[in-house]
Amino acid sequence: MNFPGKQPELVPLVGSLAPAAAVVEAVTAAGGRALLVGGCVRDALLGAQPKDVDIEVYGLEAAALERVLRSRFAIVSVGQSFGVFKLKGCEVDVSLPRRESKAGTGHCGFVVQGDPHMGIAEAAARRDFTINAIYWDPRTGELLDPHGGRADLAGKIMRHTSPAFSEDPLRVLRAMQFAARFQLVPAPETVALCREITPEGLPPERIFEEWSKLILKGMKPSLGLTFLRDCGWVQYYPELVALIGCEQDPRWHPEGDVWNHTLHCLDAFAARRTGEAWEDLVVGLAVLCHDLGKAVTTKKEADGRWHAYGHEEAGVPIAQKFLERMTRHKELIDSVLPLVACHMRPLELWRIQAGDAAVRRLAGRVLRIDRLVRVDDADRRGRPPLVPEDSPQGKWLLERAAALAVEDSAPKPILKGRHLIGLGLKPSPAFRALLDEAFEAQLDGAFHDEDSAVAWAVGHLKSSPLPPR
Repeated sequence: MNFPGKQPELVPLVGSLAPAAAVVEAVTAAGGRALLVGGCVRDALLGAQPKDVDIEVYGLEAAALERVLRSRFAIVSVGQSFGVFKLKGCEVDVSLPRRESKAGTGHCGFVVQGDPHMGIAEAAARRDFTINAIYWDPRTGELLDPHGGRADLAGKIMRHTSPAFSEDPLRVLRAMQFAARFQLVPAPETVALCREITPEGLPPERIFEEWSKLILKGMKPSLGLTFLRDCGWVQYYPELVALIGCEQDPRWHPEGDVWNHTLHCLDAFAARRTGEAWEDLVVGLAVLCHDLGKAVTTKKEADGRWHAYGHEEAGVPIAQKFLERMTRHKELIDSVLPLVACHMRPLELWRIQAGDAAVRRLAGRVLRIDRLVRVDDADRRGRPPLVPEDSPQGKWLLERAAALAVEDSAPKPILKGRHLIGLGLKPSPAFRALLDEAFEAQLDGAFHDEDSAVAWAVGHLKSSPLPPR
């Protein structure tokens, strides 16, 4: 495919266009016009390689567009009645420009109708931000920018395209994660408009999707949370509101209150993400929640200083309530909460140079020591203008955990029921108690492999035989 008039900034987009080029050619041959739009154009103008492509088609009705696409591609009809199609096997979405009218509350309360004869400026006005309302015609090289998105992108400004923005409350949370991902300054009029919008019963899964993008993609998550505070939406997260103005000892926290500390910690976390989505999500959420307990434990003690004794454990039910309103993913929540409860343990164990048993028990509780060390690292770095060296407690704990083979997994019981059966015992309810006792002994270092585990069991049974069935 030819790309006449191609602008240098769009070179990354051309490189990702291989499957999309066939769509453009097929639509053009059928008498339509195919324009690339949205995130792919935005990312290309930023010099980034787009991961997916959105194509908006003008001049073809939905049925005709479907015929054109099916003649060349395997497709999935996402919204056949108003012309939204996904190409199987590649990240290309094809759609008609849409007219939307508000017919109910929330993110899904719209009546949508495809209109291939709509003007580009009108179609663009339905998009959320000006930086996402830039079109590119790959056949002519023409860049269509009816709402000034390119200037906003250059100025790092996040501005809504039109008053229609307020019809979808999810866009406020999109603004949150966009500010963090692209380090944008929200336009004052956009902040003011968001203040007038309420969540309108947004489904938790859509809310969590935007929070996940903040954690996984935000270059500076603090900008997203600052936007949330500025537009008033932080009120819908009372656990976070409680951090604002929650005092800390300036000797250890010159950055200010717990809210400021949390924002700095999130930025420190983002600077050291690993790229493993699951691990980053668990650790990032733990960093977000790690000091929620300070809101209920912080007091000025007799020494005249602020203390938050016990805030780690106190934060667990608060974090659980916060997370459960956004997601039903039990494994995720169960992975985050132990990190909240134990985020001070690396420092505590290092100070006393704790033994192997304490390290094993900690690994058993938090599931992965390496996650906990990452939370500790972000916690230490979230205290500007203090610039700490790499965490000595983290380095020490990782080395100890690696030596004990519990760096990235919890200890697993060595002695099992089959070993007891091998000793001639018959399965009984007493097995569980013995196996639990064996695991405690294992954590204490009484044995380290199967042979020594069986030997421990033989000796234990001599002194404390199982009761008869």
